[in-house]
Amino acid sequence: MPITEFNLEVKPKIPEAIEGLKELSENLLYSWHGSIRELFITLDPALWVSCQHNPKLFLRRVDEELLISASKDPEYLQRYQDILHWSRDYCASDPEDTSPGCSLPDQTLIAYFCAEFGFHESFPIYSGGLGILAGDHCKAASDMGIPFVAVGLLYHEGYFTQTIDAQGHQICHYSSQSFVDSPISELRDDAGNEISISVPIGNDEVVVKLWKVSVGRIQLILLDSDVSCNSLDNRSITRQLYGGDHSMRLQQELILGVGGVRALAVLGIKPTVWHINEGHAAFSIFQRILELMTQQTLGFDAALEQIAAATVFTIHTPIAAGHDRFDRQLIEHFAGRYIGDLGLDIDQFMALGEAADDQFNMTALALRGSRFHNAVSRIHGGVAARMEQYLWPQIPADENPITYITNGIHVESFLHKRWRRLFDSHFSDCRHHLDQSGDWNYVDHIDDETWWTTHCEIKKSLLLEIEQRLRTQHQRNGLSEALIERCSHYVAETHSDILLIGFARRFATYKRAGLLFLEVERLAALVSNPDRPVVFVFAGKAHPSDDAGKQLIKLLYERSLQPEFIGRIILLEGYDIAQARMLVAGCDIWLNTPEYPLEACGTSGQKAAVNGVVNLSIRDGWWDEGYNGKNGWALSPHDPDCDPGYRDRQEAIDFLNILESQVIPAWWERENNVYPARWVAMSKASMSSTMAKFSAQRMVRDYVETPYLSAAQQGARIEKPGVATALADWKRRVAALWPGVKAQRIDSRTSEVEIRESITLSLRVNLNGLDSSDIVVECILGKFFQGQFVSESCIKLGFQIPEHDDDHEEGGDDLFSVDWKPSECGLKQYRLRVYPYHELLSHPLETGCMLWV
Repeated sequence: MPITEFNLEVKPKIPEAIEGLKELSENLLYSWHGSIRELFITLDPALWVSCQHNPKLFLRRVDEELLISASKDPEYLQRYQDILHWSRDYCASDPEDTSPGCSLPDQTLIAYFCAEFGFHESFPIYSGGLGILAGDHCKAASDMGIPFVAVGLLYHEGYFTQTIDAQGHQICHYSSQSFVDSPISELRDDAGNEISISVPIGNDEVVVKLWKVSVGRIQLILLDSDVSCNSLDNRSITRQLYGGDHSMRLQQELILGVGGVRALAVLGIKPTVWHINEGHAAFSIFQRILELMTQQTLGFDAALEQIAAATVFTIHTPIAAGHDRFDRQLIEHFAGRYIGDLGLDIDQFMALGEAADDQFNMTALALRGSRFHNAVSRIHGGVAARMEQYLWPQIPADENPITYITNGIHVESFLHKRWRRLFDSHFSDCRHHLDQSGDWNYVDHIDDETWWTTHCEIKKSLLLEIEQRLRTQHQRNGLSEALIERCSHYVAETHSDILLIGFARRFATYKRAGLLFLEVERLAALVSNPDRPVVFVFAGKAHPSDDAGKQLIKLLYERSLQPEFIGRIILLEGYDIAQARMLVAGCDIWLNTPEYPLEACGTSGQKAAVNGVVNLSIRDGWWDEGYNGKNGWALSPHDPDCDPGYRDRQEAIDFLNILESQVIPAWWERENNVYPARWVAMSKASMSSTMAKFSAQRMVRDYVETPYLSAAQQGARIEKPGVATALADWKRRVAALWPGVKAQRIDSRTSEVEIRESITLSLRVNLNGLDSSDIVVECILGKFFQGQFVSESCIKLGFQIPEHDDDHEEGGDDLFSVDWKPSECGLKQYRLRVYPYHELLSHPLETGCMLWV
């Protein structure tokens, strides 16, 4: 006879004196304020760990006697009351440290769309860097009092948790989240009914339920298709982050983009600036166009101009796999209804996502549907501008509308608590002014021995965690106790003075986790010096379908058990935000070996640097801007056009050269046999040069002062009656006539002139029906550098009004000229060009049209 098991959960009753703990558990403010988490940890540290640092789950599992005891403890009660009052004041008021530079026009509201958000390990709706960055963006917006609402998807399974088996294979584990234990709440109307919207997908109307997450002062709206009235297939759309095939991804992105816009509308939220964070949410453009065409009876082109003027788009990666592309058949099947509603045919619709192939490219759609575009570091800005040059083919890549804002990290989320306590004990508000671009010089007031002691305490706790995780991992895989001892030998407490080098990030092939193993004998010799022990610790996940990335994990696992590397090379499983926080705070050196120029930013290095960990990295992503010669070590990359195998080996040699000649000596050169003075100096420089300059507060300030402010102003300008239609009509006219525009130089083409002597530059331009006010004629002054023309200044050529009417016939040529007096001697280079211009353009070269003479 089968036996049935029944579950009964007995929940504790929270005493009235501390019932605000429930309120604190329901706002993700706890994810970046350690004082809130400490209220829970103090009650039962072991339970906190077993609950994966989830305060809502903790309050359901904690012993009621511990709650009663805490409610009668005067010291605990005082801390609780202080923190609860501070939390309520924070959420209810504008921050005191918001400076006037962050001001936006009245009634501005920014809507931020992203496919994933990484706030904390207790709420796993993130995969990796994109999600963590989105979470940090939201946290900084909250701290700075920016008018901001975020939109995403609620994944029931989220991303996978990882184990590594005895053969080194990555094993992916998916488990459904308990929303009862998540910091979310259902959105309901005044009558108590659940609020939902519908999204047309194929022949279905998919019902989508809405949830709310409090992230400090701001709100995150999450969309969930797991509603009982939907079919099983439609219920599963939002089940798994980045799960399924291309058709599943397309359906997820329709819900995110179209559903996100509809959700804000039904909630009465009216953004004035829209930020598409990576191309996943680009379908929001179509929904906004549809609404505008219906409400204002605008044509498609005019509606597109109005929508794009208020839209910001951020590109996050140069890797092709990060830019979603869909076949024509999938688009017709799942998005076909939008094509007709927009008044387009399938070819016109596909053209909006046209890139370098026949597929529908979400990045291309996002670029065409926005007017303010940015990459996420200086180098990435150049890479992205070249990659997306197909949109502006006649414009030099360095002048097209793609710019950059370098990513930053939310310092409060990643700064170790020991550093926070140290700085708070010396300076009252030093961590509350992180939105500036200069050095953070508070570190200069901490003496070297205190600095070293603090780092060693953090490192000691990391080594203990590594030892425990290694033991759990290897015991599960059946390794002998003797072998486990050898694997964890150098991270044991008795060997805390090792040089610990960390590498933790996604195991994508371009990040080259196995680079140093190309010189395996030399690496073995480096880690085997008994007088100067070196340990490398690796951690990270490969995408479930990335076989090459999974093979890297297997290679590292196998190397870690080879006799020459055992105990010296460590591979940790279970990579997540919590593990990342420990590693970036407790390592001595942070290693980064990307294939240049594919590292868009690389924020793990920023997280390490704010904890005083010293970076050793290729000059790519943020490190090219962050490295100053005193705060770490940098390798200049080899030419990316040379043979990949040759380049990889040469860069492996370069890394080992620096490790042998600079890093290891700096670590083992001790001041009075106590601490490594050179390393401490670099550690301080690492923190001071990164803490503010690469903070999320600085990043969000950059967004506010440039694209957000511009989009708010341009959006208000273009939405005025008739303006969008006029701009769309002008662009249509330019596109039709531009191929027939011709220009010819008619001056004497002087090749030599005396200093301060005037020369005349003159062009005769056949405008092919355009007006002289429709174009700009320029002389670009510059010089050649490394084979490239670099512009230095610009002179505009003026339209010369004919003296007599018969000097200019309709359809004839127009004359443009300027007198120029060179003010410096030497060989000068200059170029002449013509391009269309309208005062309503968001960027002067956004038409992509240019004629070079």
